[in-house]
Amino acid sequence: MQREPYDVNLFRPRRGYMTGEVRIILAVLLGWGAVTFGFQILLRLLARNPAGEGFFTDFTFLSFPWHFWFTAQFLPLWFIILCIMFNVYIDRHAEHHSRKRERSHD
Repeated sequence: MQREPYDVNLFRPRRGYMTGEVRIILAVLLGWGAVTFGFQILLRLLARNPAGEGFFTDFTFLSFPWHFWFTAQFLPLWFIILCIMFNVYIDRHAEHHSRKRERSHD
């Protein structure tokens, strides 16, 4: 029996299982990038102006400046949340496709 060559391409996934898996991976990467880099861009846009006013530099959370707390505490927590979400969705996706495969073999 001749085996099919195993080909994985993130930009052109095969239909079925791989397409859903790539969608989950891209959603997690977009969520990570939007929060990590989006907040840094927002910080720059809303930074203290020459008059000395700035929301993120004046606002505190748990007695820390907001931008410090977000970067030091929330971003690592966000990464852990994304890892958990990724595992949950990949498990559901794999279970869905394994049930689909079982039904097609019956």
